[in-house]
Amino acid sequence: MKINLKNAKQIKKLKGFGASAAWWSPRINDEKTADKIVGMLYGDDGLKMNIYRYNVGGGFEKNNLRMSNPWRPVESFMEKNGQFNWNRDKNAVAVMKKALKTGNVDTLIFFVNSPHFTHTVSGQTSGGFTEHFSNLDKSKYNDFAKYLIDIAEHFISEGFPVKYISPINEPQWKWGGDYVWQEGCHYEPEEVRDCFLSFAKELERRKSPLLLYGPESGSINDFTKDYYRLLSENELIMKYLDVFAYHSYGSDNDVKTKAQFGKWAKKNIKTPRFDMSEWCELPCRNDTKSISSALIMARIIGEDLIYTGADSWTAWVCVNQWDNAMRDGKCYSDGLIVAKDDFSDYYKAMRYYALAHYSKYIPVNSISLDIGFNTARGVSLFAFRTPKNETVLIAVNNSNMKRVIETDINFDSAKIIQTNQEYRLRESESANKKTDLPPKSITTVIMR
Repeated sequence: MKINLKNAKQIKKLKGFGASAAWWSPRINDEKTADKIVGMLYGDDGLKMNIYRYNVGGGFEKNNLRMSNPWRPVESFMEKNGQFNWNRDKNAVAVMKKALKTGNVDTLIFFVNSPHFTHTVSGQTSGGFTEHFSNLDKSKYNDFAKYLIDIAEHFISEGFPVKYISPINEPQWKWGGDYVWQEGCHYEPEEVRDCFLSFAKELERRKSPLLLYGPESGSINDFTKDYYRLLSENELIMKYLDVFAYHSYGSDNDVKTKAQFGKWAKKNIKTPRFDMSEWCELPCRNDTKSISSALIMARIIGEDLIYTGADSWTAWVCVNQWDNAMRDGKCYSDGLIVAKDDFSDYYKAMRYYALAHYSKYIPVNSISLDIGFNTARGVSLFAFRTPKNETVLIAVNNSNMKRVIETDINFDSAKIIQTNQEYRLRESESANKKTDLPPKSITTVIMR
């Protein structure tokens, strides 16, 4: 399988890789554990991620709470009386501080799944009492904007380099009704625009350095284009909307739809950044210790960066719970790391290594390359050029057969990193233009 790298066309400079701190970071009480987890994720010897999504919780009252999972209710810095208590969510803040101390985080996003519970119609952050009903009280749009901007600006004053605020997360989902499982808030497309306009007006009034991020649409298949059309029609919103962000759910096995969406995005989206800000295998059909889960993630990352043309790629959560409803003795948690509720035990999921094949070897400002539609014989191929002018090729061999790839460019040496069911990130050196791809494996080739 010969790869045409000589004529590869440049797509764009990449802004990096990241994951969300939602739900897990408030649960770490032990500082040594926090150091180890942060090192695995953001340290030089770990994934070396540079994008950090901090979850600003909407708060709760113990007697007015329908979520049963103990990880899902999130403390808010604002109390019911409107006063701020900056000692809240202290574990999550400590973890965020440790991540920043690695020196690798250059993009800090404060995102919410729901407005504060006092801004909602139901008085709860888990959505309305009926499905597909906007739980943000229409009289509280301005209050919601002031609340989130107040929090972000407080942390800026404390030395945290908050760059973006993301007020909406997956607006099209039902969020509410009889069954609720996490914070969430539904918005109709016009409500998305109205909410962002309230934020833009408040940022303008304050002359704030903060920028807007979002609306973090949950799927490219439904309202994403409508959200952008409505947002882009307003000049003030576009003044502050620096990143149009979406989530890559619903098209895992439909790369043509991703490519079509990418063509639309390239033609229409005019924000400085276009981010894929959340993905996990949903539903998780492959257990955390299976190479199959890593193969899926590695393929999705490449497809989103190359075919959809995203500037960055962010996984859902860094850490998720040990799956207590294990099927056949296996765990189907969706995090990069899997932990018990009290963090007394944890381990790297195989998908951790899938992200590592990108984040450890493709630095910020690397350029994604168009080498054609490469999905032949069960192998997906993606190429990048680093600021050091190294060419990086990532090959995902989904087949049960060994494959061989051959490049058409000259190089002095190549570093080869491979992961399969038996080994993780195994390194070797080669000067051969041909590289063997073991069955069911991920291979990163760095040509120098």
